[in-house]
Amino acid sequence: MDLAEDGMTGERLARDESFDAIVLDVLLPGMDGFAVCRSLRRHGVDTPVLMLTARDAVPDRIKGLDAGADDYLLKPFAFDELLARLRALTRRGRTRQLDTTLTYGPLVLDTASHTVRAAGQPVELSATEYRLLEHLLRHAETIVSREQLADHVWGGEYDPFSNVADVYIGYLRRKLRTAGLDAPLIHTVRGMGYLLKTSRPEGDAA
Repeated sequence: MDLAEDGMTGERLARDESFDAIVLDVLLPGMDGFAVCRSLRRHGVDTPVLMLTARDAVPDRIKGLDAGADDYLLKPFAFDELLARLRALTRRGRTRQLDTTLTYGPLVLDTASHTVRAAGQPVELSATEYRLLEHLLRHAETIVSREQLADHVWGGEYDPFSNVADVYIGYLRRKLRTAGLDAPLIHTVRGMGYLLKTSRPEGDAA
């Protein structure tokens, strides 16, 4: 079990890790629960979400469900009821039908068919290249470290200080360029990692 004390930390944890269920308070500093839930669904996270709130107005409950929550619990509540709701959610499983496509700029990745298009052109990727691009798309405009790639693309099976990630980033760049992309989308940020962004960031080395 992991605990996040603000919305941005919780959103990052939920995107980077796998959980059976998420208990999400509406009143979080930095990024409220509604925004966190919408972001998770937009990025393809289908983990069941139980929202907690002291707001008992019907419009607030509707807002939470429309944001992508699976259930809603008003505060104060009995702890046994919270556990019962979580058991029900986990028994139900991940039944939410989310959009299977990840899109950023000219890139479209379909997680159902495992296909990629760049500027409308199909791109043939190896399994590792596909996982790498999918992770970058799920974290678009966010710097992804080599350590994160080691965990989520290679399953922790390579040294994050080796040049394996650099090699595969190079493969991806060449294939996207061959597909017709004029400007590079995958940038290397010195000392930090990689960034998928349509414009060149400060500190970009490639």
